[in-house]
Amino acid sequence: MPRPKRIEPGPGQESVWDYPRPPRVEPVHARVTIRLGGQLIADTTRALRVLETSHPPAYYLPPDDFVAGALEPGAGSSYCEFKGRAAYYDIVGGGQRAERAGWYYPSPSRGFESIAGYVSVYPGRMDRCTVDGETVVPQEGGFYGGWITANIVGPFKGAPGTGRW
Repeated sequence: MPRPKRIEPGPGQESVWDYPRPPRVEPVHARVTIRLGGQLIADTTRALRVLETSHPPAYYLPPDDFVAGALEPGAGSSYCEFKGRAAYYDIVGGGQRAERAGWYYPSPSRGFESIAGYVSVYPGRMDRCTVDGETVVPQEGGFYGGWITANIVGPFKGAPGTGRW
């Protein structure tokens, strides 16, 4: 499937097609929250986001900003050509468990040291994730964990047929 035409961003919007490759890490000057099982399990104003061409941002939160018991070691690992080897967490909240719903980089590759130990989650596996009160729309597909807000335009990689973009 050929890549669809880039959506032109409006005022105050960003196009994921203007994000760099390799990705860039930047601080988030917003309140970021995560809920699971009806419980607020993370709340921070110290998040980082990773911006990569064709992907909605992935938000990474300091592990100390999750409630106690929300992060339990998960099975397996994966590899990112830019960030290195990721490990997984099962996310726990309000009596629910989302297996392998969070990931982190214990020893990220050079250039990504700032996200070491920070945790990102698949927003579609949580009850609700917000950025400054706006509910996040999850990136399509089960592999990527991008967070889509109204100020982000695509098209976005992740849906069926976008693997070769």
